[in-house]
Amino acid sequence: MEEKKSHESVRAVERALEILLAFRPGDEELSVAELLTRVDLSRPTLYRLLNTLEQQGFLFSSGEPQRFRLGSAVAHLAHVWMTSHRVAELAQPMLRRLWEATGETVALFVPDDVNRLCVAEMESPQPLSFRRGVGYREKLVLGASGRSILSQMRLPAEELGRYISDSKQDVERMLADLETIRTQGFATSRHELIDGAVAVAAPFFNGADQVAGSICIFGPSVRVTDERIAQFAELLKHEAANLSRALGQQARQVRVKAGSR
Repeated sequence: MEEKKSHESVRAVERALEILLAFRPGDEELSVAELLTRVDLSRPTLYRLLNTLEQQGFLFSSGEPQRFRLGSAVAHLAHVWMTSHRVAELAQPMLRRLWEATGETVALFVPDDVNRLCVAEMESPQPLSFRRGVGYREKLVLGASGRSILSQMRLPAEELGRYISDSKQDVERMLADLETIRTQGFATSRHELIDGAVAVAAPFFNGADQVAGSICIFGPSVRVTDERIAQFAELLKHEAANLSRALGQQARQVRVKAGSR
């Protein structure tokens, strides 16, 4: 009896993994009908496993009929995988080129549940500059580096509410802001987390074409004018595309065209 229960538990894990692996690059969400064409499961078994995966944060559902997308637990695993594969080391050439071209502080962030985590930073050599340091953690909804990541997660309003629950921000306004960021390929913030600081950030992607983090340039508003923001944005999109390719993203999947330098 114990051996039978153990076998059933292993089989349930295998089936749950089959569901997660049914998501392919480009799949933002899948319906139950679509999943049934990709996994060899009965409808009742599929619903039972979908419910379990959603409870554990591996999936998130919305709409009627239900449509499922990968949840925050997958992002957590991706973060662990990327960290173990030295994303910060891979990004060093891109960060250095940005640092040399701008003379401002350059940093690399990866998502960490509802937050972002700084995993690499090159401080500006100029006397007046800003830095946060490796290990700095802040909410994704705050600042350019966070919102550039959040914009590519394409969360519905009800899920986004969890990210802004204690930041006193309006969900509808945030959705509109994220759509603008997604369209232009970069985010900006002024005097938001540090008085006098301006930040510009662009997202980068992994081999599954999922957002893997952001590269950010920030400096004082006296130097980071609107003209320089436009220049920084093009540089960032170019180097973010380079990092995405280094992480395995295929050229045909790249969402943001690299700007000329």
